[in-house]
Amino acid sequence: MRHRRVAVTVACTVLTAASVAMYSGTASGSPGTAPERGAGCSAVYMIVARGTTEPPGEGATASLVRRIKRATRQPIEDVAVDYPAVAQAPGDTHSSVGAYAASSSRGAAAVRNMLTAEAGRCPHQKIVMLGYSQGAQVIGDAVAGGGGGVLGPQTAPVPAAVTEHVVAMIQMGDPRHMVGQPFDVGSSRRDGMFPRTANQQLTPFSSRIRSYCDTGDTFCDRGRVFPVHLTYLIHYSDDATRFVVGAIGG
Repeated sequence: MRHRRVAVTVACTVLTAASVAMYSGTASGSPGTAPERGAGCSAVYMIVARGTTEPPGEGATASLVRRIKRATRQPIEDVAVDYPAVAQAPGDTHSSVGAYAASSSRGAAAVRNMLTAEAGRCPHQKIVMLGYSQGAQVIGDAVAGGGGGVLGPQTAPVPAAVTEHVVAMIQMGDPRHMVGQPFDVGSSRRDGMFPRTANQQLTPFSSRIRSYCDTGDTFCDRGRVFPVHLTYLIHYSDDATRFVVGAIGG
């Protein structure tokens, strides 16, 4: 596939303070790390990756975390991914593919480390991952491999012995979205800005993923209607909650 240089706008998620206000009751969580080895293991460990430009924490996706917690009796420990979540270098006024690629690569590496550490510390625990926009890409890159083309050198996924602990993944507005996947939900009929390479497919995890993308979305659909990118928590939180609760138990 021939790659062209792509302008990644600073808005890739662009869940700014104004847009986050769309989601009633949404509040950013605080970044955290997995407990030290030997600490008690919750039934469910939830990894949450925020979108671009959101402050450290869980971002707007915190509202989905709360929905899931209310819908199950399973004890859930939710932890935010600590990564830049930017689309421009410090001091720059324009976004760039290089800055975005470096940010998403750091995010995927952080998720790989979290997954590996938690699977080793709590081998009987169920792991759930939630990601919005760049965060959706980050969790996908962690389990299927990242990079390639304009995104830079390819990175390896975590081993299958680790991913087998992941019971559910929710991706909203994933820039690496690909049409025709069995886990796709929404009206999109086009690939996203950075389609996955042949050796980075998420299909081995099909039964454990819901990927939401609608027509017009600037990033997951390469459309021209940016507000579509901000609506997934409004339209699909109920469906995502049912999917996750079905995987972890009520």
